[in-house]
Amino acid sequence: MLKSIFAYTQFLLKSTNKHGVHSPFVYDLITECFNDNTKYIDYNALQQYRRLLLTNTTKVVAPNLDAKSQDIKPNLRRISQITRNIITYKRTKLLYRLVNYFQFNSILELGASSGIVAQASLLANSKVKITTIENYAHSYNITLKHLPKQLHNIKRIRGNFTAELQTLKKNDYDFIFFDVNHKKTTILSYFETLLEAVHNDSVFVFNGIYNSKEMMQAWQTVKQHPKVKVTIDTFFWGFVFFRKEQHKEHFVVRV
Repeated sequence: MLKSIFAYTQFLLKSTNKHGVHSPFVYDLITECFNDNTKYIDYNALQQYRRLLLTNTTKVVAPNLDAKSQDIKPNLRRISQITRNIITYKRTKLLYRLVNYFQFNSILELGASSGIVAQASLLANSKVKITTIENYAHSYNITLKHLPKQLHNIKRIRGNFTAELQTLKKNDYDFIFFDVNHKKTTILSYFETLLEAVHNDSVFVFNGIYNSKEMMQAWQTVKQHPKVKVTIDTFFWGFVFFRKEQHKEHFVVRV
């Protein structure tokens, strides 16, 4: 807890708002997407789905991140508990705005979040094609039950991440969302593999960049990669852009 407070305090000292950003691309992203206060009608559906999950007391096998070993250990957890520990409603709305802003056509999600990412993405762009990878079956079962009208746009893969990415890296993705094992070596391995699947306008988002020491180290390594041009640290998410026309810059922004 103390480490988290210290990390957030350091973040606040380093962070800025849109007025401290001198990149037109990042300034527009913050102004028109991050700080967009429009009350989209789709937010109602986002909130309803979240409430549905929060009232679901069904126990499923799900990963549990051990703070000491950083290993993923399966255990039984209620769907309501999983929902509270994943993407907040505020971040779900930001994800919706992000997909809407860039109009992503192809999304890869590593670590499905009970269908929350898929729902927000599909509401923002009904034509988007989503591929999700998960070691556990709970995400598939939840979305199968609660999102029946949107299944045609979602390809679900249940299996080993390392093995599956060897095939998936042959595709091009507009947006890749990382919400997986927070071991440094694992995250960097997935990152390096998926660099083969990016184009100039691809966007990576890493969830929980301050969740552990190893995750913070991985984030610093990602930032320094020669293919990475722009990064935005929002404390809870790390955004990565590969735009060759940009100068290499790193931003710390309050959202």
